[in-house]
Formats: sequence, C-alpha cells, structure tokens
Amino acid sequence: MRCPFCAHEDSQVKDSRPSEDGAAIRRRRQCEACGARFTTFERVQLRDLTVVKKDGKREPFDRDKLARAIGHACRKRDIDATKIDRLASGVQRQMETLGDEVKSSKIGEAVMAGLKALDHVAYIRFASIYKDFSEPGDFAEIAERVEKEATPPPGHDKLL
Repeated sequence: MRCPFCAHEDSQVKDSRPSEDGAAIRRRRQCEACGARFTTFERVQLRDLTVVKKDGKREPFDRDKLARAIGHACRKRDIDATKIDRLASGVQRQMETLGDEVKSSKIGEAVMAGLKALDHVAYIRFASIYKDFSEPGDFAEIAERVEKEATPPPGHDKLL
C-alpha cells in the first residue's frame, strides 16, 4: 500500500479488524520509509455495478460519490459519520443484488428510504435534489407529508 505522506510503496499492517457494521476490514498501517501511520479500509465488492442515468448514459457505480451525496444532505445535522457510511454501504449492497446495471432512480429511492429513517431534514434535503424541486411549495408538500407520517394518530397515547 502506497504511503499517503511520502508515496513510498511499502507499508506494514500493524492492526486489522472488521468495521462496526462488518462491511469492511479496517487496517492500521505504518510506512516503512517515513514511519507515518495511516488507516485503510477494504470492502468486498460483489460485482462491478453500472449506473444507468435518467438520460440513458452509463457510468461506473461510485460508492464515494454516494457517500458524499448522503453526507451533503446530512451536513450540519447531528448525524455520526459512521451512520452515513453504514447507509452508503447498505445502499451499495442492496444495489449489488439487483444485477450488473442499476437505474439511478433505484439508488435514489434506496437513499431516500434510508434517510427518512435516519433524519427527516436530511431526507427532505436529499429529496429536493433527487426530485428536482422547483417551487417552494414542493418543500412544503414533502415536509407536510413527513410530519403527517411521523405524527402518531389521535388517541395513540391512550394505547400506551
């Protein structure tokens, strides 16, 4: 593994363990040339996914791009980075089960479902880009729908 500090080609693995969600192997490494320590993650890739965009163009699936989009929706929210990483990994694994090609709309739907369970504001932010909101009413409509789904029905407290 190339050292990110001095670009030396050889490093030594000092520690190796599975990540919290078990989707990756975390390796702590030390460069043999400069002695710097750094961490790498190895993930199992079941297949090479191709994303089919709305306009029909195809591009390789990019997990980092997915994680950045989720992170952008979660910006300035009290959401741990590991939850964002877990969501990105979960969406990737879900897409890998669908075949070699996956429509961008399927990815968007999976992200929206995950964000809805994680944080409603992040969900609305992502939806505004994914659904291409053009009017302020679009935000109000989805916010109202989220609030309605999150609010327990009348008399719910009597059941407890």
